[in-house]
Amino acid sequence: MSRAEQPSRRTVLTAAAVVVAAVGSGAGGAVAHAAGAAAGPAAAPARPIDNRAWTTYTDWRAGAAHGTRVLGGARPGVVIATPAGTADYTDPHTGRTAAWEYATWTSPAHRLTVPATEVIASWNARTPDGTWLQVELKGTYSDGTDTPWYVMGRWAAGDQDIRRTSVDDQGDGKSSVWTDTFAIDDASTGLRLTAYRLRLTLYRAPGSKATPTVWRLGAMGSDIPDRFTVPASTPGVARELAVPRYSQEIHAGQYPEYDNGGEAWCSPTSSQMIVEYWGGRLTPEQLSWVDPSYADPQVCHAARYTYDYQYAGCGNWPFNAAYAATFDGIQGVVTRLASLTDLETLVAAGIPAITSQSFREEELTGSGYGTSGHLMTVIGFTADGDVIANDPASPSNEAVRRVYLRREWENIWLRTKRYNASGKVVSGTGGVCYLYFPARPTPRQRAALRAVGVC
Repeated sequence: MSRAEQPSRRTVLTAAAVVVAAVGSGAGGAVAHAAGAAAGPAAAPARPIDNRAWTTYTDWRAGAAHGTRVLGGARPGVVIATPAGTADYTDPHTGRTAAWEYATWTSPAHRLTVPATEVIASWNARTPDGTWLQVELKGTYSDGTDTPWYVMGRWAAGDQDIRRTSVDDQGDGKSSVWTDTFAIDDASTGLRLTAYRLRLTLYRAPGSKATPTVWRLGAMGSDIPDRFTVPASTPGVARELAVPRYSQEIHAGQYPEYDNGGEAWCSPTSSQMIVEYWGGRLTPEQLSWVDPSYADPQVCHAARYTYDYQYAGCGNWPFNAAYAATFDGIQGVVTRLASLTDLETLVAAGIPAITSQSFREEELTGSGYGTSGHLMTVIGFTADGDVIANDPASPSNEAVRRVYLRREWENIWLRTKRYNASGKVVSGTGGVCYLYFPARPTPRQRAALRAVGVC
């Protein structure tokens, strides 16, 4: 089925739609591809995933600046210098129109090592009160024509100035944007995206000296073939990381204005686990808005501050990565991994990962539910190679740690096609994950990230 025929990604990545079996149309708009086999190093195929990020002083200097300047220092980035102009923005979710000073930075063209059917952007930034940013993508197709400038997100860390939002109904007859994912409408035609540029627009209130600061901007492109199963990988080194455990289910019914409450918060709950693993903490002042009778108020906070007002959910992938990076010393990216071997490489270096998968209950022994799209945190591997996951779709924090059979888990995560409970063919998520890691990785962590294609 072409992407144009598929339902919105909203039906896939609503967090943990925990039901007896996966709903029929649920996986349609998700990232619909599979990852490569986990063969030994010598036999491994070329990685069908391309990551490019702008993070260094040299990177930022190579872009086209209109009103921005480059910051040096330990964590280089871009900020507003002298605004390029003023523009009005009408927030579609509040109806408020306001004038904003703006400046732009545009990356050089990046030629994809893998001509892509899909591209997902992600960014790390600080947006003080009275500021926000927009990320856009413009690509070149394999037929030599260009896409329009697509909005990949309008984002602020807070929600007092604008409502962070994706933008629907973007397409040119060859490609579309599904919430946070650029996708070729019909990959079977052979059309691919061969290159792209990213454009940052930084906004602030007129006359203000405040500015967004962007430290990381990048995108992941991939062309992963469709399949129902993936080859089995060989177990590697056993290790388990001490990642905090939080249940989304104990927040059921809380703050329904954010994706109907905690039963749908698998993505922000997983994000908060890893943020705290890396030492990120929220202050009592930041949590003061949460009902004091609620346990783990930081999970409520994560839901509010990852919420996408257009998608009407907390499962926007780049918004979760951007939320993680608002904590000092943490970077966040959205990528794909090619195998469980990639995950083992990361875990061995002390880096957990948040993975996206969909399955019927009988396909994942011990899950106790089926889902059309769910995020969980992989924290380790047993001596037999089975997956140790902090699964937020658990009745209590104590029950969050699960061990899932390697072969079952591997397939439901990496496949791109599956049968739902009605026997209908729907999409799988194809190895998508969020990676959060230190702004200054250790040499071992840096090597592990490079090994899985993240720079």
